[in-house]
Amino acid sequence: GQTPPPQLQHCASLLETVDKVVPGLPQAVFLLAKVKYLSSDTDAAQCTLQRCLEQCPSYSDAHLLMAQIYLLQGNFTMCAQSLEVCLSCNFEVREHPLYHLIKAQAKKKMGDLTEAIQTLQMAMSLPGVRRSESSAKSKSRKMELSPADCVSVFLELADALWLNGEQHEAAKVIQDAINEYSGTTEELRVTVANADLALLRGDTELALSMLRNITPDQPYYVQAKEKMGQIYLKHRKDKSLYISCYREMVDKLPSPHTYLLLGDAYISIQEPEKAFEVYELGMAKNPKSAALASKTGKALIKSHYYFKVCVVYVFKINYTDSDEEETTLTYVDVTQAINYYEAALKTEQLHFLRYDLAELLMKMKQFERCERVLHEALDHGAANELQVLSDDCRYLVLLAKIQSKVEKKEEALLSLERARDVQAKVLKRVQLEQPDVVPMQKQRAAEICAEIAKHYTSQRGYERAVKFYKEALVYCETDCKVMLELAQLYLNLDEVDACQQQCSAILKRDKFNEEATLMMADIMYRKQDYEQVVLHFEQLLEHKPDNYPTLSRLIDLLRRAGKLEEIPRFLDMAEKYSSRAKFDPGFNYCKGLYLWFTGRPNEALQHFNKARKDNDWGQNAVYNMIEIYLNPDNDTMGGEVFENLGDIGNSTEKQESEQLAARTAEKLLKEIKPQTPGGHVQLRILENYCLIATKQKAKVEKAVSNLTEIVNKETDHVPAMLALATAYMMLKQTPRARNLLKRIAKMNWSIVDADEFEKSWLLLADIYVHSGKYDMATELLKRCLSHNKSCCKAFEYLGFIMEKELSFHDAALNYEQAWKYGNQNNATIGLLPKITHRLLFSKTCITNASFFNVSGYKLAFNYLKAKKYIDAIDVCHKVSACSSESDVSLSFVTLTHLFVLSQVLAAHPNYPKMRKDILDKARASLRS
Repeated sequence: GQTPPPQLQHCASLLETVDKVVPGLPQAVFLLAKVKYLSSDTDAAQCTLQRCLEQCPSYSDAHLLMAQIYLLQGNFTMCAQSLEVCLSCNFEVREHPLYHLIKAQAKKKMGDLTEAIQTLQMAMSLPGVRRSESSAKSKSRKMELSPADCVSVFLELADALWLNGEQHEAAKVIQDAINEYSGTTEELRVTVANADLALLRGDTELALSMLRNITPDQPYYVQAKEKMGQIYLKHRKDKSLYISCYREMVDKLPSPHTYLLLGDAYISIQEPEKAFEVYELGMAKNPKSAALASKTGKALIKSHYYFKVCVVYVFKINYTDSDEEETTLTYVDVTQAINYYEAALKTEQLHFLRYDLAELLMKMKQFERCERVLHEALDHGAANELQVLSDDCRYLVLLAKIQSKVEKKEEALLSLERARDVQAKVLKRVQLEQPDVVPMQKQRAAEICAEIAKHYTSQRGYERAVKFYKEALVYCETDCKVMLELAQLYLNLDEVDACQQQCSAILKRDKFNEEATLMMADIMYRKQDYEQVVLHFEQLLEHKPDNYPTLSRLIDLLRRAGKLEEIPRFLDMAEKYSSRAKFDPGFNYCKGLYLWFTGRPNEALQHFNKARKDNDWGQNAVYNMIEIYLNPDNDTMGGEVFENLGDIGNSTEKQESEQLAARTAEKLLKEIKPQTPGGHVQLRILENYCLIATKQKAKVEKAVSNLTEIVNKETDHVPAMLALATAYMMLKQTPRARNLLKRIAKMNWSIVDADEFEKSWLLLADIYVHSGKYDMATELLKRCLSHNKSCCKAFEYLGFIMEKELSFHDAALNYEQAWKYGNQNNATIGLLPKITHRLLFSKTCITNASFFNVSGYKLAFNYLKAKKYIDAIDVCHKVSACSSESDVSLSFVTLTHLFVLSQVLAAHPNYPKMRKDILDKARASLRS
């Protein structure tokens, strides 16, 4: 918050003039960067240095200063890289203590204390660090070393030794520094460091006595008082003495900086009202301080004066002929807020206030007022001033955020496109007028383009989204965030080569980037290189077995790769890694996914239920639970092939069970809180699936009306189109459903809607099978299997087709796969028991469902026809074992012609039809 000293400001002014007159002079550019660095404007210093290094890449001093900036920013890798380049440009830099100081500081920050100590000890032995040697050897030094840098070597060495457990050595170094720099301007800095050392030893009284000796007319007085305040607050727990240190600073050295420190001190002890008074007093004495204006506004907010800031302010700008701004404020009488804003407006910080006010209104969800403030800020004539253009761009970006929040998608997109056009003008201007800020302005342009791309992605305008992501990378070609978003978009569009190119570029810069690694695994899966898929995930999971987001992705990929049997070992790794894994929502979600994918929906429900209240996993868990309740058997909803081939059981009981499941799903829907426009659409689609699940004509017709509206509004929205086709099938309007499904079949597959594509292909295949078009159905079913090799239903349909064509050997092969991926249960015949709302919502565990295996019957029957008698007998025994353990409740059952009545099953668990039709015949064939 301190204003740079007048001397530095004057230096900057002179150097800027020199730079304009002689733009190719690297020394002038370097000195300008150094002045900005000393003025604490590190971003501007870095931009200026980059320009200097473009002109003269071998300028060692510039690389050394760049290393200091990277160190300040915490970018230790780049700091080390700059030091290496500096050394390669000028080997004499090894004789400069500053080089070793920066290197040691970076090593210390990275935790390499031994290397840091060795580097600092080497620096101590160099000429110029000790004053006794500096005068004798000063002539041989080619690089200037300030006393502050020399003292920093001593202090850094003492700190490193202390952290390394060498307290006695650290004390000796501090004593050496006191002896060396006694009587100099740096003596007090050593005193402050000595006080720190005393504090580390637990001697707070000694530390305070050292600090009290520093008077207001001496350097480091402010730092000493800050240190005393921290001792009083953290060690003595005395807030009054803590504040008294800062009050004394204001009394002795009144300045914007000391007022800021006092105000911040009040904020830190939870007294924002007093902080506001201090900031306001500072504003009265320093009306041009933008930092104080900002702090005052924040203090108002923390003081809960929200109504003072936003209830009433309407800015009206009228431009007079003399170009003077006349500002009026309409407000209720809140004195403190009025005084603050009037004082700030007089400092010509109006644009700053408007943006802050709009931001605050947005946070408080006062969207209409916020939009009004921004529109008024943008309501001015044509302006060419650079500052006005820059402000307009910020206003437009914030306006787009507001419009997105209130579902004005088209207006938000228009605002962003306007912001992009304005920012293009800003970029052209700054390249000539303010070259130092070009990187920052390019970053802003990239962010705007990326935001436009996100809007197009949400509206499924993928081609335009790609265009704007590419434009963002033109401005900032190394922006990993944008590269990841573009890579994800390519992956969603199944453009694996383009995605791989982006991921490779990211991993070159950051080889441990988790998102890029996950996408590379996705790519390897698409290329059917399953070993590489597992290898990528193993690398991540071996390092952190409880990385549940990664584990959930792996489970989905292994399912699609037909490698479900490999999943349990990763779940076991997570369980062994943490004793509390079984209670972790992430683990339960992953376990639920695995159980669901292997045809055990009731066990899956138990695990999803344990995750459904979690902030991170809850929403997805609830979505999955709803899907299970709406379709527990994983049937082809709306399909006709297996619908009426043989109904069993009490139809009234079945309808009651279906109604109960639909009501349970509706209750779960209330727990979903979508955060995105796409999430709201997904919720609406699920609500209509609940209507479809009732199978009541009036409700299904209502679903058709709702879904038609969504399909008309959301272009090529696969989930909505599938839901509408399903509703048409329920109403027996097959031609309409077929037309919708054909549209989906012509669309490019996307991983985002992978499950919906699969379901739509299955439903269209069902229609073709029902009408005897087996070739067309087979093509669609193979497409399902190309994207999901564990798709039980696709294998079941293929088996049915082969059986109809009397190709029993091929039918058996397909039923065998259905049997395998259904975990030797038939996912289509899963029986969900009646679960009351009370049981579910009181978190009671859900009981396991029973499974009776019609696929087992089909498989055994086709083994018999294919003369594989031993296999047929084996399957019969497995089905008998399964059914004898079941207490079957025939709810949610969609059965084929191969089923017998449920009463027969209950009375004769060994299923006499299977014994008579298959088992006895197979045994007889073997004997003969």
